[in-house]
Amino acid sequence: MKLLRNALLALGTLGLPLAACAQAPALTTFAVGTTTVTASALASNLATIWELVWGPDNFIWVTERSGRISRVNPATGQVLPLLTIADVTESNESGLLGMAIDATPTGQPAGTYGVFVVYNYTDQGTLKEKLVRYSYTNGTLSNPVVLLGNIVATTNHSGSRLLLLPDRTLLMTTGDALVASEAQSRTSLNGKILRLNFDGTIPANNPTAGSAIYTLGHRNPQGLVRLPDGRIYSSEHGPNNDDEINKIEAGRNYGWPNVEGFCDLPAEATFCTANNVREPLTVWTPTIAPAGLTYYDHPAIPGWRGSLLLAVLKDHKLTQLTLDAAGLTIPSRTDFLTGFGRLRAICVSPAGKVYIGTSNRDGRGNPAATDDRILTLENRAYVPTATRPATGFSFDIFPNPARRQATVQLSAPGGLLTLSDLLGRPVYAVRPTSSTATLDLAGLRPGTYLVQADGAAGRSTRKLVVE
Repeated sequence: MKLLRNALLALGTLGLPLAACAQAPALTTFAVGTTTVTASALASNLATIWELVWGPDNFIWVTERSGRISRVNPATGQVLPLLTIADVTESNESGLLGMAIDATPTGQPAGTYGVFVVYNYTDQGTLKEKLVRYSYTNGTLSNPVVLLGNIVATTNHSGSRLLLLPDRTLLMTTGDALVASEAQSRTSLNGKILRLNFDGTIPANNPTAGSAIYTLGHRNPQGLVRLPDGRIYSSEHGPNNDDEINKIEAGRNYGWPNVEGFCDLPAEATFCTANNVREPLTVWTPTIAPAGLTYYDHPAIPGWRGSLLLAVLKDHKLTQLTLDAAGLTIPSRTDFLTGFGRLRAICVSPAGKVYIGTSNRDGRGNPAATDDRILTLENRAYVPTATRPATGFSFDIFPNPARRQATVQLSAPGGLLTLSDLLGRPVYAVRPTSSTATLDLAGLRPGTYLVQADGAAGRSTRKLVVE
């Protein structure tokens, strides 16, 4: 059966596969500092790519706005369709939107994932939006469960990105559905970032008891990312001015429609003071239509380390947003990768490659013959080196196995501690102020993790078992 299944997978491509283990032809190259980054096409002939997620199976998971969910082999470009959701309504900006994957759903065997998607559908002639969880096993998506539905929608301003948090809650962005005042209404789910448990219930520690609202005052947020240290950022479309990058904080108000961008007009300043408004970190006027947002911190492209990477629709570019040490300001913005049209989705592999989905068939672009495409950005000269403890640089973890917390004893103070899963995806980070640090493990799934210590003397890694 395994041989048969592998043969079927090899034949089941609807994209443009590349020869296995061969490098794709370079479409362009560009410099990031002293590093040459090569852009190539991984897969082609897709239609309005909306989401890219690096999956726990080391495949790229992709949504297309028409309703199709697929897995893409990052070595060959082979597109393996999983499901086309029958009740997706694609019209203008509406359709199948964000996706997130739970690699370890409660009570399920290894290799079974929870797959969350958000999409627009039609209910008795009215367009709406809902959040649905599927179960993935053995190449099949099944058992859809509606976690949240009946959200007011139009063909514009639906959001919607999903983000899974380590405490097994999720964030979901919603747009204002072209009714700007709804963004400030606490009885409406529009113009918000919502927080739910994985089963769709409302977390007991949400900002307002019994309410799914995590933040309010959003116009149309289309990017959402969490850094290893827990900071969360979003990208948001403005009207004809003030596209925004926001730092998301529980319970805060982000101003729309009373505030556009910064609190820099008298009426805006008054509203901001009275309503706990969090100003954006940076804005764009004229607007650029910011979309997918990710965080890059890999040695393959050193010039991007510690930065946000933003996929941009209207201005057809990839933008690097540097962060200060506290993550409270964006000191610089640098643009790359023009010439490929509208860019909407972005993800990073554990190997430090960046994958970008174009959105030129969304009715607002000028598609090339092979659009839409998944592009690979990589440093082809990068050779990973094995992680070895530096002489005189080590650390201990106790207890190990651990439950709610573990103590790290370093041989020298300072540096950075990063907790990652076995796929190399960071889930937690802390900068110790002394030679002893405490890791907060509450909310982490039981399993084996890697603790990496970086300091002036080098790098060292140890395994940590969480019970």
